[in-house]
Amino acid sequence: MMASLVFWAAVALTVYITVGYPLLLRLTAGQSGPAVKKDFSFQPTVSAIIAVYNGEAFLRAKLESILNLEYPGGKLDIWIVSDGSTDATEKIAREFASRSVKLLRQNRSGKAAALNLALTQAQGEILFLTDVRQQLHRDALKHLTANFADPSVGAVTGEMKLHSPDAGEQADMDLYWRYELWARAQHSRLDSLFNTTGCIYAIRRELMAPIPPDTLTDDAVIPLRAFFRGYRVIFDLAAIAYDQPAVGGTEFRRRWRTLAGLWQVHARLPVLFTAANRMRWHFLSHKFSRLLLPWALLALAVSIVFMPDSWLRRTCFAGELAVILLAALDALVPQGWLAKRLTSPVRTFLVMNVAALAALSVFFISPQVLWKPTRIRQ
Repeated sequence: MMASLVFWAAVALTVYITVGYPLLLRLTAGQSGPAVKKDFSFQPTVSAIIAVYNGEAFLRAKLESILNLEYPGGKLDIWIVSDGSTDATEKIAREFASRSVKLLRQNRSGKAAALNLALTQAQGEILFLTDVRQQLHRDALKHLTANFADPSVGAVTGEMKLHSPDAGEQADMDLYWRYELWARAQHSRLDSLFNTTGCIYAIRRELMAPIPPDTLTDDAVIPLRAFFRGYRVIFDLAAIAYDQPAVGGTEFRRRWRTLAGLWQVHARLPVLFTAANRMRWHFLSHKFSRLLLPWALLALAVSIVFMPDSWLRRTCFAGELAVILLAALDALVPQGWLAKRLTSPVRTFLVMNVAALAALSVFFISPQVLWKPTRIRQ
């Protein structure tokens, strides 16, 4: 009896997370918060901040990308924080000293500590946080800052687009990312997001404060502080950053780190679960459920083992074996084969959920262990 109860509860939760909530979110299309009063004539001073560890392969191109933004030059300065870099990162940053680029240095301490250091120096009315790898559309900053003409807006994020997510793991993650962007657009329309895109977001300086140095997801902790001070955190599709696909086989570690950061946020901001969170239903359904899903799937698998023999038990057991087999076969299926369209998404789905289970390790190991530079296709 207990096994059957666990089984149906796990089924209900899984269906709600994967199908039910997206459908309910779509039904909110007729609802929206106040329209953002975006004004391109609003051009506050901006401090762009980039935390870098051994970024010599990308830094020169990134700085040119920022300096080529369509934004008044006298209103934009750039702060590079070298997080104990041992390559030519600092040398490259110094080459741009005459173009409003300033270099700060710290011993290897992580991105959060680097952002805290930049905060002691950067004086722009708006802080624009970006990463060293991604290129920016010329209009990206103009679109971000125009939203701050609306006094209700505390933070703004843009869209990250992948160049040629052609097949396999990256194409599957791109599919998931497109759903995430759609959900963010809906949340932004209703009120606010719960996190931003780490390589392209901006916040009012008065809303920025130091964050714990072991923070894994600054792009969640920082905007949530603005949210709980009554401001909106919005998504502007017109502000775009471009990235290269990651090397195959690296997605597990990236998801592990991201979801570990999500656990961190939940543990450190219990206010997210209270009525003080004006988007609580969406938070529980979209963010917290992401951490619950693998546990629901695990409960589903275990409950099947203890259920009485029946056609349902046999069917579910066969389905579990089929999923595991398809995921295992993915590495053997060549790119371009029709079967890849089935094996690759199944494998990616399992990898993401295993990473979510592993993310609990953030409470038992140093968060810095989870940091590792993302390798991309050149």
